[in-house]
Amino acid sequence: MIRIERVSPRKGAVEEPELTTRGYRLGDPAHGRRKHHAEHAVYVKSLDDAAVLIGKGFSLWMVAEGKRASLIAPSSLRIVRSDKSEAH
Repeated sequence: MIRIERVSPRKGAVEEPELTTRGYRLGDPAHGRRKHHAEHAVYVKSLDDAAVLIGKGFSLWMVAEGKRASLIAPSSLRIVRSDKSEAH
């Protein structure tokens, strides 16, 4: 199981990766300052796939209730992996 968190979330907000009808939306670093434009969006179906792209420098769109989605740099994201088979 994987979770992607913002290292420093906006005050009072619980931010989650934005899941659209096309999948999780990321910004391609190949487009530099224009990576936030819709025509440069890259979509993946799973958080595992998103984590791989974040490791390659892609930014992730995150959203919180009542807040507009924002594109978060990979350096501001934390990927948390947990093993379901761990005994507690």
